[in-house]
Amino acid sequence: MSGATVMKTLIERISTVLIRQGATLSLAESCTGGALAALFTSRAGASAYFKGGVIAYSNEIKRDLLGVEADTLTEHGAVSCEVACRMAEGVRRICRSDYSIAVTGIAGPDGGSPDKPVGTVWIAVASSHRTVAEKLSLGDQGREKNIFATVEKAVILLSKII
Repeated sequence: MSGATVMKTLIERISTVLIRQGATLSLAESCTGGALAALFTSRAGASAYFKGGVIAYSNEIKRDLLGVEADTLTEHGAVSCEVACRMAEGVRRICRSDYSIAVTGIAGPDGGSPDKPVGTVWIAVASSHRTVAEKLSLGDQGREKNIFATVEKAVILLSKII
C-alpha cells in the first residue's frame, strides 16, 4: 500500500470514529500551512466532524488568536512542546471542538538552527482529558517530504488519542 492509500484509510477510520462519537475536530497549523485541513476536508461528509482551523504561521497569530502567551514563545520558541500544546488547546477552545491537532516546526529548506535544525517539528493533540505532544526530527529531506511526514505523524497521533 502506498503512503497516500494508508493515509486515506486512516482518515476514513478517524472520521468514522468521530462521527460515531458525535465528536468534532479542529486544527492549528504552522509548518504544514493547511495540508492537514486539506486532507481532512477532502473526504465527503467532513462537515459532520470538522469544525475549522487556523493557519498560525506567525507568532502574532499564535499569541493573539490561539492564546499562546508571549512569555512561552520567548522562553521556548515557536517550535517547542509548550507552544504546540498551547496551540492545540487554543484552537480546541476557540472552535469548541472535542479534539484538536496543532503542528509547529521547521519544514525547510531555511530557518533551522543548531538547537532546532530543519526538520524539527512538534505535534500536539488536545482533548478535554489531556494534551499529548510528540517531537519529530525529520532531517533536511526537503520541504515537501517534511510537510507530508508531519501530516502523517499528526494523523497517527490523533488516531491513538481518539
